[in-house]
Amino acid sequence: MPDSAVSRALSRGNVQTRQCATGLGRAVANVLEAVHRTGASISETRYGLLELTSGPGAKSREVPRRGKVPPIRVHRAYRSGRTGPGWPVVRPLDEPAVGARVAPGAVPDSATVQDGPDTPAEPAAATLADRVRLAAASRPDEPALLWTDAALSWAELDSAVDRVAAALRRRAGAPTDGHPARVAIALANSPDFAVAFFGTQRAGLVAVPVNPALTGPELRHILADSAASILICTEQVGAAVDGVRAELPALTELHTALSSLTGPAPKEKVVSASEGDPADRPIRTDPEAVAVLLYTSGTTGEPKGAMLSHRALLANHEQVGRISPPVVGPDDRVLLALPLFHAYGLNAGLGAVAYHGACGVLVDRFDAAAVLEVVARHRVSVLVGVPSMFLGWTMLPDAPAAAGVPAGSALRTAMASVRVAICGAAPLAVGGATRFAEATGRRIQVGYGLTETAPVLTTTLSGPEAKPNSIGRPIPGVELRLVAADGEELWRDGSAVEPADGGDDPDEPDLDLSSPGTDPGEIVVRGANLFSGYWPDGHGGPDADGWWRTGDVAYADAGGDLFLVDRLGELILVNGFNVYPQEVERVLGAHPEVVESVVFGRPDPLAGEAVTAYVVRAPESEVSAAELAAHCAGSLARFKCPSRIEFVGSLPLSAIGRVRRSVIRHEGRE
Repeated sequence: MPDSAVSRALSRGNVQTRQCATGLGRAVANVLEAVHRTGASISETRYGLLELTSGPGAKSREVPRRGKVPPIRVHRAYRSGRTGPGWPVVRPLDEPAVGARVAPGAVPDSATVQDGPDTPAEPAAATLADRVRLAAASRPDEPALLWTDAALSWAELDSAVDRVAAALRRRAGAPTDGHPARVAIALANSPDFAVAFFGTQRAGLVAVPVNPALTGPELRHILADSAASILICTEQVGAAVDGVRAELPALTELHTALSSLTGPAPKEKVVSASEGDPADRPIRTDPEAVAVLLYTSGTTGEPKGAMLSHRALLANHEQVGRISPPVVGPDDRVLLALPLFHAYGLNAGLGAVAYHGACGVLVDRFDAAAVLEVVARHRVSVLVGVPSMFLGWTMLPDAPAAAGVPAGSALRTAMASVRVAICGAAPLAVGGATRFAEATGRRIQVGYGLTETAPVLTTTLSGPEAKPNSIGRPIPGVELRLVAADGEELWRDGSAVEPADGGDDPDEPDLDLSSPGTDPGEIVVRGANLFSGYWPDGHGGPDADGWWRTGDVAYADAGGDLFLVDRLGELILVNGFNVYPQEVERVLGAHPEVVESVVFGRPDPLAGEAVTAYVVRAPESEVSAAELAAHCAGSLARFKCPSRIEFVGSLPLSAIGRVRRSVIRHEGRE
């Protein structure tokens, strides 16, 4: 039976459906209702606010956010390779021109859902590798990648991707487990990584990016779990894998150079020439096919592979692309200093370069002074970074400024070309953000996301201003809810939901929000950028309605801006009351002499757990633990204040620059 939205639309006579399922009728009704409510325009796009899909768990709509009305976009003649000649087309019967405005409150007298045309839809990129091809066609001689003193043009990159794709297709062999072959890539940030990654996509195979700094046992887990048959890696990784090779029966080829990969394939893998070389046939990629397996450990347990489809990777770029002014454009130079084996560096960095035909500036290892010189020399315009990068730049001793530039402005001079600075992956202390803004004249924009969301969910660029400690608002095309532990919805897409009983939560008697808003709740999201579940069977993915629980806790203020509180598993319990470590860290980070901090719980015989803080002081600072305790007491309830503050020279960081809380908790409890 149609749901209430369809019933209302049908009762008004606004929707007629022909040869379509109830889910599609619901999608059409939602489009018409959104047009009626917002006065938005109707346009056509491959991915948009409305994605017409079918089958169990299909996403039928994405609701426009309040206060920002992007177009309602209707998916037209979308072909997945599994659904017949074409997807339905949604058209008002009077056929208004594509992009024509609809008067606010006006609804077409009726609409029909018709079968799509039998002719192919307008050519569109189904993969990031397709975007590389488009960039090579439109700007062949423009630089795609810069590193050290060399450059690779889009035409050269595309040609190299072709060679690797052909080699991989010859070597991969036929699937034996129902999935395309997996190609593990354990390389440093380099052109070889980009060529291997895009080549794997163009070959119709699944990329498995791997941290090249992992040990043999860590590599064994990922390679065994993914059953990767080909490994492209550094010599160091190759040596480590040799020690566990006997435990990896699926791994048939290991290449420490792309030149060995593109050489002659083993005889047993060469397909009979009577049917032609499959490497020379064009691949029609299913957008729902797995593009990449990204291994993420979450809070506990061994790393598990998040399956990101081609659809998810591209959708996140289209979503971010609706932000105005654009975050990345074809004329930008994007700093690629984040590890490309991580979702943030891979898709928000390298993927953005490919999607927009921009230029990526590759850096393998982050050294604040060396990378600052790279930023200045290559005139980088978009910084994609993590807190440790921005803090590292602000802590550099002031180098001599250029001739004619006032002393003390060396950092500002080096960053003169920067148009956008984006920080994610971990919370950014207010003090660090302030120091960077004062030194460079550039405000850091904050983003939030996860590996499973390809990765961006929210950004301060989505709202009118970047509020201190805020992760901003959902990007266009992402639906977001805050849900209490009992399942009660607290906030959804900009609207707070009043508690059913109107009462307060007794477990949060002293929660100090920056402004009136919601109580903390788990972030639950829906959008075309979501992953397809965990390898290999899709477990742990979005539910039947497309919603996925992130495990992160946040609250929203009265203006609709979100503030990340913590992971559900990282709460500290003091006498039965919840203490969110990041709330305490934000207060500590607001002190001008604190560079960064981490807060965790130590076992306590009386209170259950005691709030403990490790603090990194600013250079030459002599602030005491007592002074910081007094600072916390001015902003936090007593049970939230650290009972123990220890000063450290640095905090252990992961490869992406996130504080390794598990290491700190383990050391702190010893």
